[in-house]
Amino acid sequence: MKKIKLLLLFSLICVFGFIFGNFGLFFYAKITPKIDIKNANSVFLYDKDGNLFFQGNGKNEWISLNEMSEYIINATVSVEDKNFFHHKGFDYFRIIKSAYENIKAKKYVQGASTITQQYAKNLYLDFDKNWERKIEEAWLTIKMEINYSKEEILEGYLNTINYGNGVLGIENASKYYFDKSAKFLTLSEASMLAGIPKSPNNFSPLNDELEAKKRQYVILTSMVNNNYINEDEKNEAFNTKLTYIGKKEKYNLATLMYYQDAVMKELRDLKYIPESLIETKGLKIYTNLDINAQIILENSVNNNLKDNQDIQVASVMVEPTTGKIIALTGGRDYQKSQFNRATQSKRQVGSTMKPFLYYAALENGFTASTTFLSEPTTFTFSENKDYTPQNYAKLYPFQQIAMAAALSYSDNIYAVKTHLFLGEDVLVETMKRVGVKEELNILPSLPLGTGEINIIDYLTGYNTFANEGIKNDLYLINKIVDSKGSVLFKHKNNAEPVLDKNITYILNDLLTTTYDYNMIDYNSPTCLNIAPRIANKWAVKTGTTDYDGWAVGYNKNLLVGVWTGYDNNQKLDTGESTYAKKLWADVSETYVKDKEVSWYEMPENVIGVLVNPIDGTIANEKSKKKRILYYLKGTEPLVK
Repeated sequence: MKKIKLLLLFSLICVFGFIFGNFGLFFYAKITPKIDIKNANSVFLYDKDGNLFFQGNGKNEWISLNEMSEYIINATVSVEDKNFFHHKGFDYFRIIKSAYENIKAKKYVQGASTITQQYAKNLYLDFDKNWERKIEEAWLTIKMEINYSKEEILEGYLNTINYGNGVLGIENASKYYFDKSAKFLTLSEASMLAGIPKSPNNFSPLNDELEAKKRQYVILTSMVNNNYINEDEKNEAFNTKLTYIGKKEKYNLATLMYYQDAVMKELRDLKYIPESLIETKGLKIYTNLDINAQIILENSVNNNLKDNQDIQVASVMVEPTTGKIIALTGGRDYQKSQFNRATQSKRQVGSTMKPFLYYAALENGFTASTTFLSEPTTFTFSENKDYTPQNYAKLYPFQQIAMAAALSYSDNIYAVKTHLFLGEDVLVETMKRVGVKEELNILPSLPLGTGEINIIDYLTGYNTFANEGIKNDLYLINKIVDSKGSVLFKHKNNAEPVLDKNITYILNDLLTTTYDYNMIDYNSPTCLNIAPRIANKWAVKTGTTDYDGWAVGYNKNLLVGVWTGYDNNQKLDTGESTYAKKLWADVSETYVKDKEVSWYEMPENVIGVLVNPIDGTIANEKSKKKRILYYLKGTEPLVK
C-alpha cells in the first residue's frame, strides 16, 4: 500500500511538473520578442548580373489562406496533422503512438511531427540534425504557437514547403504543375500536390507518376477517414486523368536547379552564416552563375546525348583566373533526377590524370623529347606482384617515343614507366599541390586514372594549369547579404602560385597535340575526331575507363570539364565513350564564339624548337613529321 501511495505521489508530481513546465515555457515564449515567420528563411539567389534566378520561400508568391483551395488545406491537414487545430504545437498522443509503433517494428516506421514543428524545421537551412538543433526547433514551435493563430501558421507552412523540382510554396507549385492559381485547385490536383512534401524527389508526378498516384491514394483515404470527403469523391478524384505542365515563368532550364543545389551546399559549408535565418530574416546570395553559359551547357547536353536517354552527365564551366564556377550541371534533367553528380559523386578519371604526371616529370628533368620504349610490358614488384598495363586497342609502336607523342596518343606504357621512374609518391604529392583534396592511394596504375575524384575537386587541379600555375579554389558564391543590407560574407581571392610558370606553359602546349593532324603516325591523337569542331587553341585531355568518359580542356578564358557515364556503372560502348569530348568541344567553342580568345604568352625562359614530335629529335629536311615543341632554355635537343 505504501508503494502504491508513493507511486501515485510520484505520478502527481510528474503531471504537475509537466503542466507547470509547459505553462512556464509558454509564458516565457509570450514575453520574448515575436519572430517574423513570413520573412524568415527567405533565400534569394542572383546570377553574376544581379538577376534573381531562385527564391527560397516563394515570398513573392505568398498567398493568404483564403486564396487557397479548400481542398489543398484539408488534404494537407488530413495527412500531415489531423489534430492540428486542437493541439499546442505537439501532439503527445501521436508521439506516444509513433514511439510504440517504432519499437514494435524495431525500426523507424512512423513520425509524429506536427505542422507547426515541420514549419519550425523549414525556418532553418538544411544543416546537420543534432540535439541542439532539435531543442531550438521545439522552442521555435512553442513561440509560433503562442504568437500566431493556427490559420497564420498553416498559411506560412503552405507557402514555404517543398513541392519538388525546386518549387517551394503552394502558389508556385500550383502554377508549376497545373498552370493555375492555388485558389482553383481541384480535389484531384490538390490531393496530388499534398502528397509531394513527404518525399519531394519520390512523390513528384513528374519524377515518378506511379509512386505519386500511390501517395495520392493515401491522401484521399485520409481525407475520407477524417470526414473531409466521401468515398465517391475519393474514387472520382483518384480516377481523374491529370495533365502536368512542369514549367516555370523564368529560366525554365532543366539543369538550373543543379547549380542552385551546388550553391546551397557551398552555403552550408561556410562558417560565417548562422544555421538559423530567423535573426537575419533571409539572405541574398550573389553567385557567379552566367545564365548564357548555363543555357549553352544545357543545349549541348541535349544535342550531344539525344541518341541515348539513359546516359548521365556532370559538367562544370570555370573562369580560370578567378576560379568562378559560371555554369554547372549534375545531370540531364533535375525533374527526373535530383542526384547532383557534380557535387555528390566521385568517378574514376582515366587518362585525364596523365598531365599531372607529365608536369611532375618536366619538373624533374624530363623534356617534351624524353623517350621511353613503348611495347607490351609487365612490371614486377616486391613479393612477385605483377602489373601489366595495356595501350588502347593494344596498339604499340615497338620503338622509343617522345613525351609529346605519349601525351597525344595517351600511351599507357610510357605513363607507367614515367610514374615508376619518378617514384609512385610524386604524382600523389603533385595532385595535392595543385589543390585536389581527394586522398589518392599510391598505386602503379594511378597515372591511368584508377582513383575516384569528384569533378569540382578535380577541376581545381586543372584550373591551376589553366591559370599558369596559380592555384585558386573553385567557388559559386561571390557575396552574401542579409535583409538589412549588411554583408555577411564576401569571397576572398586566395590565389597561390604553386607551379612553375615556364613548365606549365610547356605542358599546356603539349596538350594541344591531342587534336593535331600533324601528330598522325603509327597512331592518331586521341581528340582527332573532334578536331573539326575546334576553332580556337585549347589544351585538351580525354580519359576513358570501362565506365567513364571524360574530357577536360582550357585556355586563358575558359575551363570546361565533362564526365559522362551510367549511374549503375554500366559499361560504355565505343560510341558512348566519345560523348564527353564532343560535348566538351560544343560547350567550349559555343561559349567563346564572338569573344576575344587568347593563348598564353611564352615566358622568357622557354624556347621553341622544330622537332620530330614522335621521337623528339631535331627536325631536318628528311623528317616526315615536324612540330614546334617547347623547352626550358638549356634543355632543348641539339643537332647530332
